[in-house]
Amino acid sequence: MSIKRIVTGAVVCAMLCLTIALVTRAQQEPAAAPVHIYNTAKQKLMAGKQIFGGTIESPDTDLYYAVATAGYDFTWIEMQHSTLTYEEAAKLIWAGRGAPAVPFIRVPDATESDIQKATDIGALGIIVPTVDTVEKAQAAVKWARYPPQGRRSVGGGQYKGLYGQDYRQTVNDNMVVVIMIETPIGVANAEKIAAVPGIDVIFAASGDLGNFSGHKQGEPEYEALVTRIHDVTLKAGIRLGGPQAWKSRPGFTFLQAATEGMLIQAGAQANLGIVPAAGGHGQ
Repeated sequence: MSIKRIVTGAVVCAMLCLTIALVTRAQQEPAAAPVHIYNTAKQKLMAGKQIFGGTIESPDTDLYYAVATAGYDFTWIEMQHSTLTYEEAAKLIWAGRGAPAVPFIRVPDATESDIQKATDIGALGIIVPTVDTVEKAQAAVKWARYPPQGRRSVGGGQYKGLYGQDYRQTVNDNMVVVIMIETPIGVANAEKIAAVPGIDVIFAASGDLGNFSGHKQGEPEYEALVTRIHDVTLKAGIRLGGPQAWKSRPGFTFLQAATEGMLIQAGAQANLGIVPAAGGHGQ
């Protein structure tokens, strides 16, 4: 037998042994655990369905529970334009544990302190207002998720009582980060913002787009801002958000509904058979 045949045979034998070892090891190693998604609002978003959230501004736990069980997919706990404290928000979320609507919080800003408190008390969605820059979008993602996806630290809170002892291992997959674009500056930076990894939703803020641009909904300049947010967001594979009134606009799947006060008024009018007058007030 030639030396060439001996060397070839040895190489083939070694490759065969290596293949057998790799197959055996793969069979012995446990399969990766399936992702545990308990954020039902995120489940629907991932499936391409529309989701709706009732807005909460009051610290009243009974009102919160009524909204959380009314059929909404999530609650939008408003902490940018309300006087709610994190202690009050924690009581709301605890009162609504087990309710169909998943708790989301609009924080005042993309700071470690605000987002850490919101996540520790059990918010599974973080909504960040007035995002004009890449840096602010990056901060929202960074503080909302644990390493290696973010820089959230481990602290106390009621999250384990809400979502189980494996919360630390599962919450990154269940967190929803919502970025609100509200100004012409944010619109101009929309492509760079949408390129930030970890953003789940970009929300076109209907009221403040008008407030900051000086144009009204329906005007060409206003609609051009909305169209740009729409196109950039969907091109990036991110879900698109807006007010419930925009539910029939193509592409909008994350929708903010009315506040609890407006819902009570609408419910009372429906109960009394009153037709709301132009401008939103019943006669």
